[in-house]
Amino acid sequence: MIIAIDGFSACGKSTLAKNLASKIGYGYIDTGAMYRCCTLIMISNGLSIFQELELKKQILQSKIDFKSINGENVTFLNNKNVEKEIRSVEVNRWVSEIAALSMVRKLMVEKQREMAKEGNYILDGRDIGTVVFPDAPLKLFVTASHEIRVERRWNELQQKGMEVDKTEIAKNLKKRDFIDSNREDSPLRQADDAILLDNSEMTREEQLDWVTERFKKVNA
Repeated sequence: MIIAIDGFSACGKSTLAKNLASKIGYGYIDTGAMYRCCTLIMISNGLSIFQELELKKQILQSKIDFKSINGENVTFLNNKNVEKEIRSVEVNRWVSEIAALSMVRKLMVEKQREMAKEGNYILDGRDIGTVVFPDAPLKLFVTASHEIRVERRWNELQQKGMEVDKTEIAKNLKKRDFIDSNREDSPLRQADDAILLDNSEMTREEQLDWVTERFKKVNA
């Protein structure tokens, strides 16, 4: 069974997906981290978004996977833990641009389907319920107010020891929202059969309980 969770940046999709996966015993695939890895590949190789052929070559030569360390889902790129690097300000600045490239999307969608072809998985991203797994029996679309999302992203970066101005975060989120929602290939949108979850005023525990109840109904 596949559970698809889509939604805007910094609305808590990944945290919700991880917590739900842990609670119900499903695997978890952080598709956003995969696009962040592609962005890191571009930056590390001194490339631009216009050098698609070389970028494709570097992505195909790279290995992206996930490992569980002390109960935490950790992203590895070429067997190196890159969790900190892919959450950097520089990657945040470019990830939506990279994710808008049709070439990159095709490569990552193929990889996501391959990773989740056997077993039960939860995937979160922008196009899981509309493109990657349109037949998923449970689809969620998560959103929150812009102010709440800015605060959450700021807290996240603070916890990682990164000093970032909230104004800069707000600008970055608005830019990412626009690119994600208006790109030509697989734009961010709510699937017709997805359940809307506005978690602006909800705690993590309340969100988990809410989603668990929907999972029980689908899985009954």
